[in-house]
Amino acid sequence: MSDVLGQTPPPADERLRYGPDPLQFVDVRLPTGPRTGLSAALINIHGGFWRAKYDLLHASPLCAALAESGIATFNLEYRRVGDPGGGWPGSYDDVLEGYRFVRGLAASHRLDPDRILVMGHSAGGQLALCLAAHAPELRAAISLAGVLDLRRAFDLHLSNDAVVEFVGGTPQQVDERYRQASPMEGSVPSSVRQLIVHGSKDDTVPPSFSRDYGTRKRELGEDVELLELADAGHFDVIEPTSAAWKTIEQAILRLAAASPVRDHPTP
Repeated sequence: MSDVLGQTPPPADERLRYGPDPLQFVDVRLPTGPRTGLSAALINIHGGFWRAKYDLLHASPLCAALAESGIATFNLEYRRVGDPGGGWPGSYDDVLEGYRFVRGLAASHRLDPDRILVMGHSAGGQLALCLAAHAPELRAAISLAGVLDLRRAFDLHLSNDAVVEFVGGTPQQVDERYRQASPMEGSVPSSVRQLIVHGSKDDTVPPSFSRDYGTRKRELGEDVELLELADAGHFDVIEPTSAAWKTIEQAILRLAAASPVRDHPTP
């Protein structure tokens, strides 16, 4: 069992605000050591079943680890359930604005605008793939133990009906919100590579969420890679000292270095 939630987070290089709300900020970590060119950038969206009591600090170790491996990381905070404006669509709106903000930092922070990735853990995986559905210029989208099917999350009452709090009702009450917010029901452009990661021992979000998502999306022609890690639990996939992390990190680095797939101009 990972103890990532109890760790003292490593400090960020800087904290930048992308909006006027106190929760609209990113913690920036730039690659360590000298840089000879532009860096790939990864926007990380933390989990916590969209609730205000969970913040971005527990995702700091993985962001620091990726910065040490040469990727600039932007650990994104956003309004959540319990915060004014949090929930759907406010939480997603924050992710979209944060993404636009990071793209705007390309020149000042020596980032390659063609190598921006988004990654999310658990509920953050849902938000990451929602962003990918509306940002075809992304290099890749990565879900770590993502809550990718909101109707099934409702059926299973995950985390005491967290999805009901997030979207503001049951599927019978707010069906359109489930269709808008559930990655299983949305479409990610084929130009965006997707890496869907799940631990086989996850007892918080069942691994079948990622398996079923991968099967469905590949049938629709989306570029989806499923990476299921034996014996990994829900938090092992975000713990840089876990047995699973090295495999995940290598997959992220491969995506950051891969040639882009484009059938449209970059906005």
